Order: sequence, then structure tokens, then C-alpha cells
Amino acid sequence: MGSISPLPSPPFIPENPFTNYRIYTCFCSNDLLATTNMSNWIECYDPSNNSWHRVDRIPELLENHVRKGFSMASIGDAIYIIGGRLCHKASGPDSDEIVEDDLEVLSSVIRYDIRNGAWSKCAPLGTPRFDFACTVCDSKIYVAGGQCTLGIARGTSSAEVYDPALDEWKPLPNMSVLRYKSVGVTWQGRIYVVGGFAEKADLDKLPWNAIGRCSAEVYDSDNAKWDLVMGMWQLDVPPNQIVAVDEKLYSSGDCLNAWKGHIEAYDGKIWNEVDGSHLETLSSPISISAANWPPIKRLYITMAPVGTHLLFLAGYRKPGEISRVVSVVHVFNTSANRDPWRSLEPMEEEGEKELCGHGCVVSLGHNNS
Repeated sequence: MGSISPLPSPPFIPENPFTNYRIYTCFCSNDLLATTNMSNWIECYDPSNNSWHRVDRIPELLENHVRKGFSMASIGDAIYIIGGRLCHKASGPDSDEIVEDDLEVLSSVIRYDIRNGAWSKCAPLGTPRFDFACTVCDSKIYVAGGQCTLGIARGTSSAEVYDPALDEWKPLPNMSVLRYKSVGVTWQGRIYVVGGFAEKADLDKLPWNAIGRCSAEVYDSDNAKWDLVMGMWQLDVPPNQIVAVDEKLYSSGDCLNAWKGHIEAYDGKIWNEVDGSHLETLSSPISISAANWPPIKRLYITMAPVGTHLLFLAGYRKPGEISRVVSVVHVFNTSANRDPWRSLEPMEEEGEKELCGHGCVVSLGHNNS
């Protein structure tokens, strides 16, 4: 008998690392020609197929009332929108600009269930606040700092934690200093509140105020106290975003420049530039497509960690008489040895929109799609 040839092996198809993740962001209209409601809406980005869809408007907002300075956090299948400030958007007297009037600081917390699309009210914050640090640890939401009063550039040292199982906020010990526009991140099982505009409660501002912006607070849950870490941020300007991937923290900009041209990583001692992380396209996306567009302005950028990847969701204003936004997602693989960047196919939409806060990543679970 002749030998039987083995069947050819099926082609290897690598598993999509983004299949079980979704990124939720919040926008509001910034289009002077818009005739529709400019209030906030939620969008969902599916990184597995590079697609966007609009989810819903934030409920209980009057027309052209916008929530800003809030935090978005996810636990399981739920997204939480926490605190912030309420403002009203309207065309200016010459109809060539949009004017915003701040109305109040919010304590309200609302929850969106991504499975059934239902909104619900949660227990409010103990302290109304905006521009505060927020992070999730052990399925609880921690918030710290922020501003509690409109028109006064001074932070608070108060902190609190939310337990969704009890629908309850509990106060935490105060931080060492007053802070706002700081960034919260969970790293190595601990709560970090990094940078921000900081001062001592006794108004001993100089020279400590500048030094304080470079510091961080770390919550020690065993001893129920905050520890001050001097020099952790290493910049006088507050950070824009800090995320944790594996054993490192990553940042790509600050409050003045959301994209500095490269990514930096923190190993517990110092921030260092990540090899291969330069990407000029994020700053001046002239070559964003083959259409030979003239230079266009970036409207927003936000960073989201998914596995070992950093996804940069960016929006650009396309030149022309009709307002159009081009959204592009740039992906950086922190574990790649070479060619860590790839830019996905851009998408266009009419109108101009503004990012109202950094989004959150939802993991759908291994067996869910």
C-alpha cells in the first residue's frame, strides 16, 4: 500500500487581542452650526473591528447643558459617571464662538448597564467635586481631591470610596495636601494620586506649591492613611493621563500638551522615554490618508490600555466649509521589540465634537462577545 499524505494544516490565524474589550468615551457637540442638542453623549469604540457607535445621551440634562470635569469608571458590565461640573453652552453674541457658563458642582453619580442599556441613579458623592482623581481597585471606585467650588482655584484633600455592592460612598482619610487636576491610577495593588495643582492646607504655598505638583499620594489601606511621595511626577505641569500596563506606568503628555511626541514609562524610580514610541502623526497628521489633505488640527486625544497595548483615540478637524471630524486610532504595543505602532483606518463624520473626559475600558469576559 502506498503511504497516505497528511492533510495540510489550516492557516494560523492569530487571536484578536481586542475581541473582549470596549472603550467608552463621552463627547459633546462643539459645532456652531449645530441645530441639535449640544449636551453629552456616550460613544463606544470596538477595537476588534475599528468601529464606533453612539450609545446614548447622558440622562436628565436640559438641552445644551453639558457635564464636564467628571470621571468615568467601569466595574464589570457597568459604567459610572461621577461628579463634575454642570455648564451651559450657547452661541456667543457674534455667533462665531461658543460661550460656556458654569452653573454648579455636581455630586450625582449615574450608572449605565452595557448589557441592557439602562441608566440608574447611584448614591451621590459625599463631597461634590470636579477635576478630581479617580481609579478602580478591587471592584471599588476611589476618588480624591478636585475642586468643590466654582470660580475658586483651590483643591480639596478629601477622598472617598464607593462600594457598588452596597451602593454606598464612605469617607477616607484626607490626603496630605489639597489637590485638583491630579490623576488617579491603581498600580501594584495600591491607589496613587499623581501630580495636580497642590498646596498645603495652611496656605504655605512657596516654594512648596511648585514642588507639590511633582508629588503623589499613595493610599495605604492597611494603615488607612496617605503617604506622600515627593518627585514622582517630575514635572511642574499636571499630568494628562497615567495608565498601568504590567509592571509599569505610562504617560504621553500633560495638561498643556496632551501628546508630547512620545510615550514615557515609570518603573518605580524614574520616567524614561519608551524606545520606538515617537509618532509625529499624532501631532501633525498630514499623511493620515492618501487624500493629500492640508494640515489639520487635532481636536482631542485620549489613551486607553487594553492588554499590553496602548490605544490612542484621536480626533482631527478636517478643513472645509462644512465641519467634519476625522477620528483615528493609533495602537502602541508595549511588548513589541520592533515596529510597535500601527494606525488604523480613519473614519469621518459631520459636525465638530469635544471630548468631555477620558474614557474607560470594559472587559466583556472570556466567553462573551
